Formats: sequence, structure tokens, C-alpha cells
Amino acid sequence: MSTTRTILYICATVLLLGGSEAFTAPPSSNIRSSLVSSTACNVVAEAVSPLYASNANELLPMRRGSSVAFITPFTQDNKIHESEIRQLIRWHVESGTDNLCLLGTTAEAACLTMEERARIITIGVEEAKGKVPLLIGTGTINPVHVKEMTMQAKDLGADAALVVAPYYVKPPQRCLVQHMIDAADWDLLPIVMYNIPGRSVVDMTDESLAQCAEHPNIVGLKDATGDLSRVQRFRQLHSDPNFLLYSGDDSTSCEFINQGGDGCISVTANIVPDRMHEIMTLQERGQATALDAPLQQLHADLFSDANPMPAKWVMEQMGLLSSAQCRKPLD
Repeated sequence: MSTTRTILYICATVLLLGGSEAFTAPPSSNIRSSLVSSTACNVVAEAVSPLYASNANELLPMRRGSSVAFITPFTQDNKIHESEIRQLIRWHVESGTDNLCLLGTTAEAACLTMEERARIITIGVEEAKGKVPLLIGTGTINPVHVKEMTMQAKDLGADAALVVAPYYVKPPQRCLVQHMIDAADWDLLPIVMYNIPGRSVVDMTDESLAQCAEHPNIVGLKDATGDLSRVQRFRQLHSDPNFLLYSGDDSTSCEFINQGGDGCISVTANIVPDRMHEIMTLQERGQATALDAPLQQLHADLFSDANPMPAKWVMEQMGLLSSAQCRKPLD
């Protein structure tokens, strides 16, 4: 993928020359985030050590805006790179990332052990608990394993769980609904549903999603269909303004907000977190669209090969990662 990598490098270089502070190397300082606005949350944030979270049982509600689909750094010998995870999380906190989504598709979570998952969640809690909501991917085919991973996330201090529609087995709509309702009925963590037909080969209908959204423990949806017309269709079926709609498609995420969405769960935010936060949260949507236009090629190039290979390559070129190593079957 030499041509593609050249394009990616050019995109990253152009943005670097544009002076975006998001492209600086991850800082080592422990600056407190100014994002937690309420007095109660500020007290919690100040009580948290950068190394030892004292508020593991406090749930920080999911926010509107830019959520990074966080990559998992690996060392050359294929171990999780704990110091780089810490650096990147600190960078996201200081860059204004609104939610941290750990252990999702982009994190290569399917290739991580439960022990590795525990370490990554623990580092996330140590570095960001009380500052930025921690959304943990806990979805898979087997509900038993979904519950196991969600219990682990809760016990370690996560704020919410991202549950994907079961892939490969092609459940009918009634089973997809029951899968999400079961996860919510466990009453472990607030649930964000994840609808991604391109990977799961099943598409939860708007009616099924709206039915699930009536459950008080289901607080949001990550929609990776790329179909912008579904935002308003879903809002017509479920009008609760507090239910969060996140785009899972970077190239259409800005327009997703314009259509009534609340934010994105973004691969591009691994590269330009401050820019993605600005695009997702600007009240003046015309200005947001203008800011997003130069990123359209980058959005596309980051999916020119299997995710997260292109994103990791760019991050290595930028000095954010010491290695673009992925777990097999990726390379």
C-alpha cells in the first residue's frame, strides 16, 4: 500500500503545516481537563490521581461531541504498549476529546485477552476517570461473553459499554432487540448500541433500534451505516432529546450532526483530536462543514486498508507511536 501510505503521509503533513496543536507529541504533563463543567464533576476530577482513580464507582455520563475510537499500541514483540496508551490518553484529555472509546473495533479488541483488556481499562481509569467518559467495547456474539466483559468494565471503573449487533450468525430483528435488551437488563453499565451492517452483516432497523431505546439503561446508538436519512427517521420514532446518536462513519459525521445527530465515534480523532472535537461541537454548522472539508481525504484514506492499519501507520509517521504493529491477522 505504498501509494496509499504516501497519500496519508501528505495529508498528515499538510495538517501539521496548518499548525494544529493536535499534532504535537503526546504531552507527559498531567493537566486537569476543563471539560467537566458541573461543580460536582469538578470535585470528582480533582480528587483523581493521574495514577490511581479513587472514584471507580462514579459514572460520568456520555457526552455529545467527538469520541475517539482509540487504537491499541503494541510493542515490536506484540505486547500492549502501556506507556504509549497513557501518553495518548493524556493527549486526548488535553486535546478536548469528549469521550474515550476503548476496546472497540479500531482497538483490535477481538485479538486481546481478558487480562490485556483489564490492563487497558485500568490505564484508562487511572488517566482519565472523572475527566472524560470511558466507553468500553464489550460486544460479541455470545451473550455470556458480553456479560463477562461488561462486568469486568464495570468493576474496573468504566462509564458505559458499547455493544455491537452480533456478527456472523445473522440474528433476525427480534433476536437483535433481545440481545440489546438483555445487556441493558443486567443493569451493569449504560449501554450504547452499535449498528454496523458492513461488519456484522445484519442491520438493526430503525424500528428495532427505537424499541431498544425505550429501555432506561440504553443511552445511545453508534450508527455506522453511513445513511444520513436514518438520523431523522430514528428521531421521529424516538424523540427523547437526551438519547445520544453518534456517527460511526467519519466521512459523513459532520453532516450527521447537521441532520440532528450528537457526535461521532471517530477513527480520524486518533490523528486530529482537537479538530474533530471542534467540528463536532461548533454551534455554527457552516463553519464546522468548512473545517471538515480539508479532512475528507484523510477520512477516506484511513479506510483505504483494513482498520486500524492506515491509522497506525500515520500515527507512527507523526511520532505518536513507536511502532505501527497490529495483531494478526492484520499486519
